[in-house]
Amino acid sequence: MKGFKPIKINKATVFFAMALLPSSLAYSQAKRDTLPKEKKIEEVVVIGYGTQRKEAVTGSVATVKGDALREVPSANITQALQGRAAGVDISQSSTKPGASMQIRIRGTRSLTGSNDPLIVLDGIPFVGALSDISSSDIKSIDILKDASATAIYGSRGANGVILVTTNRGSKGQKPRFTYNNFTGVQTLFSKYPMMDGPKFAKLRAYATPFNSSNPLYATTGDESVNNNTDWQNLYYKPAMITSHDIGVSGGTEGGNYNVGLSYFKQDALIPLQNYERFALRMAVDQQVGKNFKFGFTTNTNYSQSEGNGLNPGAVLGYSPLVNPYNADGSLKRTMITAGGIDQTWIYTRQSIESLGDKYVDETKSFASYNNMYGELTLPLNGLKYRLNVGLDYRTSNSGNYAGVGVFNTNPLGPSSAGRGNNQTYHWVLENLLTYDRTFGKHKINAVALYSAEDNKYTSSYMSAKNVPADFFQYYNLGQSPQADITVRPEDQVYTKNGLLSAMGRVMYTFDNKYMITATLRADGSSRLAPGNKWHTYPALSLGWNVTNESFMQNIKAINLLKLRAGWGQTSNQAVAPYSTLGQMAVAPYNFGSGSSTGVYVTQAPNPGLGWEYSKTQNYGLDFGLFNNRLSGSVEYYKTHTFDLLTSKNLPMSSGLVNVISNVAETENKGFEVALNGVILDNPEGFTWEAGVNFYTNRNKILALASGIDKDESNLWFVGHNINALYDYKYIGLWQAGDQYMGILEPGDPRDVIGSIKVLYTGGYNADGTPVRAIGPADRQIFDTAPKFQGGFNMRFAYKNFDLSTVGAFQHGGILISTLYGSASYLNRMTGRGNNVDVDYWTEDNTDAYFPRPGRHLSGDNPKYSSTLAMFDASYVKLRTITLGYNINKDFLKDLKINSFRVYFTVTNPVVLFSPYHKFSGMDPEPNSFGNQNQAVNGYQSRQLVIGTNNPSTRNYLMGINLTF
Repeated sequence: MKGFKPIKINKATVFFAMALLPSSLAYSQAKRDTLPKEKKIEEVVVIGYGTQRKEAVTGSVATVKGDALREVPSANITQALQGRAAGVDISQSSTKPGASMQIRIRGTRSLTGSNDPLIVLDGIPFVGALSDISSSDIKSIDILKDASATAIYGSRGANGVILVTTNRGSKGQKPRFTYNNFTGVQTLFSKYPMMDGPKFAKLRAYATPFNSSNPLYATTGDESVNNNTDWQNLYYKPAMITSHDIGVSGGTEGGNYNVGLSYFKQDALIPLQNYERFALRMAVDQQVGKNFKFGFTTNTNYSQSEGNGLNPGAVLGYSPLVNPYNADGSLKRTMITAGGIDQTWIYTRQSIESLGDKYVDETKSFASYNNMYGELTLPLNGLKYRLNVGLDYRTSNSGNYAGVGVFNTNPLGPSSAGRGNNQTYHWVLENLLTYDRTFGKHKINAVALYSAEDNKYTSSYMSAKNVPADFFQYYNLGQSPQADITVRPEDQVYTKNGLLSAMGRVMYTFDNKYMITATLRADGSSRLAPGNKWHTYPALSLGWNVTNESFMQNIKAINLLKLRAGWGQTSNQAVAPYSTLGQMAVAPYNFGSGSSTGVYVTQAPNPGLGWEYSKTQNYGLDFGLFNNRLSGSVEYYKTHTFDLLTSKNLPMSSGLVNVISNVAETENKGFEVALNGVILDNPEGFTWEAGVNFYTNRNKILALASGIDKDESNLWFVGHNINALYDYKYIGLWQAGDQYMGILEPGDPRDVIGSIKVLYTGGYNADGTPVRAIGPADRQIFDTAPKFQGGFNMRFAYKNFDLSTVGAFQHGGILISTLYGSASYLNRMTGRGNNVDVDYWTEDNTDAYFPRPGRHLSGDNPKYSSTLAMFDASYVKLRTITLGYNINKDFLKDLKINSFRVYFTVTNPVVLFSPYHKFSGMDPEPNSFGNQNQAVNGYQSRQLVIGTNNPSTRNYLMGINLTF
């Protein structure tokens, strides 16, 4: 490409495209005069139980095409969705292969119920996960965000709806074969920032009590200051990732078909961990005569994951002063550190891979999702009846086994095993009557629905010790001594629930200018008690297509200008099955000379339990300019959610602790902006397309149970967001001569100086002295949500070459990194185990951020060290960069190939403007739920944190797209 210069990415590149749009979109006047007044937008949007032209949509709907998703090669299409739609926050909750991601549409509403959106696959509610669907099979994803759009799905759509439409063949299409593949290597994005041997030895030597010159922990046993072992090097190794997808589609004059088979495998950087998936899909539509059509879709997959119980947590804390090898070169089994206090089994790639039958940890899952329909055109023009039937089945079997002495410092430690299984049975039956007619300037689309749905879930788990032989593993726990077999009642689960629904929706358009959509839905849930099972809720949205007004006809620069407003109510059946009946538990006890099992009430019944309700307002503006080369939307929404389920304390005289009641309220409101533009469209072959979305969400709790304004145990505070933190505010380190140190932080100054100083919020005496020492009353509420976030994408093309990038950004908010706080035991500053590499206080380094080692401890950590876990969550991140080449079609004709594209992709290549990345070198995105991958629990399960999960990767992939 002679004369083509690569574009250098700097801090302005992300928004440069949008700044350039106004000037680059200008056509010559002569060419513009030849264009029609309006370039019609014929794009069809899936809106649930039907489709609608995009320009006629009145609700809040975001669409992402399958081709855009495939720009991000991944096992999980949620990774490809990140940053693609305004108001849709997709967060990483695990870095293990095959892990699902957390999706939140316009914030978090419920305190105790699910906040996950409803997934609808080809028109039928989907009980699987998005990771069960191959990206090669997706035609489009439409995301319904406001109540006027989601109300048609009732209580299941309270948290938004994701409509997945898969590819189908076309009538009269000759058979077309496709093959899509990518294969590559995953490399370490960054190591966890642990100290090396010399740094750790220096910290340990300096970590002395204020009244002693001896270190807290001696360097003895297997440790020596002459060693410098990088345990992460002995644990990680680059890993392979591969995906293959083959499909065939076609059709006759009376029908069409699409069949595909895919395979995906991803190994982890840590030993023995991998994820493998096989998937089969099939879609058939057939016309019978003029008035009847039927079809079916099936998606079946089998997956297996290995080694999910492994993570690098223990490895990170290993002392770098230990030589892992014996004098003869063999690997040590255990090591003794910290002056003989700690003895640890050594995890390395070599030690784990050599276990053979002595270790297994695997989960095997099978799922089959099946949709069938029949559609009859009735004698009345425009009237159709359709029957949808969904039949789904999921099963998962897990097993783990650790042989004698495995992961145990005692070489004779007993073997242990566990086995679990669960099944989900789901069916749905939907009767739909649709009337769709146009009368002159009037267009009417009406839908009536009656449906029934049933879910049944079973689960069981049992464990055993002293399995007699390694070859039994977890397959025959009955071979263990009966006294070593454990079957806990709480691990045996059976639930069944059903839903009956009726819905009516009318969409009316007059003269393609004025639009109204009205929806009414009623749901009846078996989860709720008699008298509260049913609820009916309405939704209404209006649209005005200003573009088609007569006064707009001479304004050629504006192709679309549409105003939207919507209001609606949805509800969430967040009540767990049987909650209205209360809960009971069993307890063993002695009865005379024998033993028995008793039953007691743990939670009071509440027959008054009802739905959680949300009322949403939505206001939007859609526009298209310069022959639709610049298009986008601006929206504002407000959602008020009330009657939320929380625990309400009961008086001690009741004999019970609490009861679940509908008592709390939350609010979410925000702005969303989405822009898409064709910046350059040169006939010589160079094009530049760009898109960016930006959104805010202000989430807060409005009310809690019993009128209280805070629930410290759950970290819920009225006026603050659901994921708030409650902690002291770090303001520095205590220095010699600091005023009031002796009052605010009592103790020997030799112990306090260099320790963490937090904000004092109490009062002062008349002489200016504080009235008390710092204590629990000084804790602050920290809202963790970002101020705004979004995503961007760009695509450059020159003749047969194309270069694209997809990214995301976030500004503000609090990132929780448990590595630096008190929960992970990796920043104890005592020298007992390895420490994250930090700049700590010494007499010669008093401006440090981290405290003096070994002083002013609270348990195993420096006092107030939980404050060190909070970081600015801002970042700009390129998720992928892809360079592709489309092989010349003239060359392909001789080979009878329609298209052949080769591409190279780098994922997770660049992080910009991230304080946490600049400080630690790590990926600034969370990798764990708040109750995972820590030495001790310190956060709620709903909070996302950076913990000691698998390290993030940077992937280098080569792929092809072939059609013939």
